[in-house]
Amino acid sequence: MKFTDGYWLMREGVQASWAKQIADARVEDDRLTLYAAVRRVERRGQTLNSPLLTVECFSPAEGVIGVRSVHHEGEEDPGPRFRLNSEPGHAGKTSSDGSVLELSSGPLTLRVDADAPWRLDFTAAGRVLTSAGSRGTGFVTDDGRHFSVGQLSLGVGELVYGLGERFTPFTKNGQSVDVWQADGGTASEQAYKNVPFYLTNRGYGVFVNHPGLVSYELGSESVGQAQFSVEGQSVEYLVIYGPTPREILDRYTALTGRPALPPAWSFGLWLSTSFTTDYDEATVTRFVQGMAERDIPLSVFHFDCFWMREYQWCDFTWDPAVFPDPEGMLARLKERGLRISVWINPYIGQKSPLFAEARRLGYLVRRANGDVWQWDMWQAGMALVDFTNPEACEWYAGKLRALAAQGVDCFKTDFGERVPTDVVWHDGSDPERMHNYYTQLYNETVFRVLTEARGEDEAVLFARSATAGGQQFPVHWGGDCESTFDAMAESLRGGLSLGLSGFGFWSHDIGGFEGTPTPALFKRWVQFGLLSSHSRLHGSNSYRVPWDYDDEAVAVTRDFTRLKHRLMPYLFRAAEQARDSGTPVMRAMLLEFPDDPSCHVLDRQYMLGGDLLVAPVFSEDGTVEYYVPEGTWTHLLTGERVTGPGWRRERFGFDSLPLLARPGSVIPFGAGEDSPEYAWADGVTLRVHVPADGTETVTVVPAPGGGTPATFRTRRDGGTVTVTADGAAGPWRVQLSGPLGYADPVTAEPGAGSLTLPAAD
Repeated sequence: MKFTDGYWLMREGVQASWAKQIADARVEDDRLTLYAAVRRVERRGQTLNSPLLTVECFSPAEGVIGVRSVHHEGEEDPGPRFRLNSEPGHAGKTSSDGSVLELSSGPLTLRVDADAPWRLDFTAAGRVLTSAGSRGTGFVTDDGRHFSVGQLSLGVGELVYGLGERFTPFTKNGQSVDVWQADGGTASEQAYKNVPFYLTNRGYGVFVNHPGLVSYELGSESVGQAQFSVEGQSVEYLVIYGPTPREILDRYTALTGRPALPPAWSFGLWLSTSFTTDYDEATVTRFVQGMAERDIPLSVFHFDCFWMREYQWCDFTWDPAVFPDPEGMLARLKERGLRISVWINPYIGQKSPLFAEARRLGYLVRRANGDVWQWDMWQAGMALVDFTNPEACEWYAGKLRALAAQGVDCFKTDFGERVPTDVVWHDGSDPERMHNYYTQLYNETVFRVLTEARGEDEAVLFARSATAGGQQFPVHWGGDCESTFDAMAESLRGGLSLGLSGFGFWSHDIGGFEGTPTPALFKRWVQFGLLSSHSRLHGSNSYRVPWDYDDEAVAVTRDFTRLKHRLMPYLFRAAEQARDSGTPVMRAMLLEFPDDPSCHVLDRQYMLGGDLLVAPVFSEDGTVEYYVPEGTWTHLLTGERVTGPGWRRERFGFDSLPLLARPGSVIPFGAGEDSPEYAWADGVTLRVHVPADGTETVTVVPAPGGGTPATFRTRRDGGTVTVTADGAAGPWRVQLSGPLGYADPVTAEPGAGSLTLPAAD
């Protein structure tokens, strides 16, 4: 929210009070409490009739320092609150040197001079990362409303990223951003997944610990400042040090929750009925059989909204007119090796029999006068399940358990954004704060059902809405996009932004949701979709079976699905890194190349895992511009060598796109093409890309189901490359890249501990 009228004036009716000096300070072993006057105090009488801010400085984990600024402490906080994981046994350390007070947490230090004008400096590695200066801490009143405000400096060339899945420009400088859940599609400033966390290319991130509306002005009001404000008497933020973006995400996700590891089958291709299309079991069977006849591997079939009767979403009951034998149908699909996903949302339409049941039991959100909150948008007379009521959560979970017992493996948890603020919650939560947080309770409830029904290693959602901490319940997809190249590009921007907000897994509607893609767009989106962490064919009023487009679309879908299956040893290792450290599978170039300024603004390409560069094609004629970082890269599909740093402009047929292996990387290719689930190390081929002399690369090939992984060590010494294996029970192969492409693979027999090959320069 903007409060000023240019640099000198405030907007009409707005009054601001900023911390000016430290009136008093309390220094404890692990925290500082600063009492900040909002005007210069030179004599005792000036302490009268003037606010005093209480500013608490603390550290919940190493490399993290929190600041909580409070005007009136007596304001009640009914919740909800983000659940943060403080580091056990950690405490900040304070020190003082004359008037200078410091709070340190590992490499990060907060420094303040009690005798100087107000300024909080956050320092690390001998430099100031950011500062809260003369307007950095305070409050603003506007027509009776009270806002707590924080402001942190942005340096020259400093770029801001994150704040959830945002489809506006990738770097957030110059933008006004409201962290507020909305169903706004992918072509507006609104977002389904709002996260009050940003990071910059200067080595730190900032998490505003407030679940409700947080308004950001990112160089858009004061051009050298990142400002955030919340309505109320206090604001709390945490500065999180890296110094690299990956280390920032590691610390941030340690606080807010690591992503769970999705099951291997979820990485395969998902096919949907689409939304408003006509379908029944015959349609589903025709789709599944059509994929099999065309040798396109399929892992998951998804039933969208109209698996239930119209006007009755949700009643969790199959429409008997089109699915008279749901148990039999699901069994028949499972005989084909498929997993089953069904659409749900947290709303109950008035025509659903569950409406009367939930109303009688008190499980629906109510207005202050006791009436059930209802409206007619989406479903006629719909109400919301009150997930702050544990009994309502259990009631809702029971409906899902019945579906799991029928054979449903996954739920698409749609919606969760249209949450009113003129209501009363069962647990007394503040309605404004619950608006964003509702999705966390919703997805957590559903994820728990799947964990109980299928086991921790098998639980996976396909979720649209989220907030901070929602990364614990993957997978999330990008929401409603148009069937255009522009929408394809904006979807990628949103996914990269979400990845820089702590989310490890992300997907999107291949072909676009609204409208029908051209054959060219469909094929390009298939390439992009099957080089994403998760891949789903889905539309609104048209099907997404590839033969509806052209014969080449069938070939592209088949070839890239098989490619993704062969990459499963590599992709699942990247998934484990997301689980362990919060590094997303689809990575903005900034994450892997923080020291290359050219990578800081790139939003039309990404790294898939740490070693594969992907540049989707966003043009009808196949032309693509992309940036190659330093070194000799290898095109994974052709073996062509590409040297960076520099930009390239090329044209690709539908059988290819820029897919480059990092210099010195070792990419494990599995032997299985028909499914993402197989023994990944058995028959694996290690593609070795121009290793530097004297270097060793360790490649871990996971084992499905959490078994013992195989570990390969690749070392180059002069003219030879030696690969040693540990834990590889079956045969394995090594294939070297060279000036003329990939050499023929050399096979190590089962039990062989090493292979030595001549290096190809």
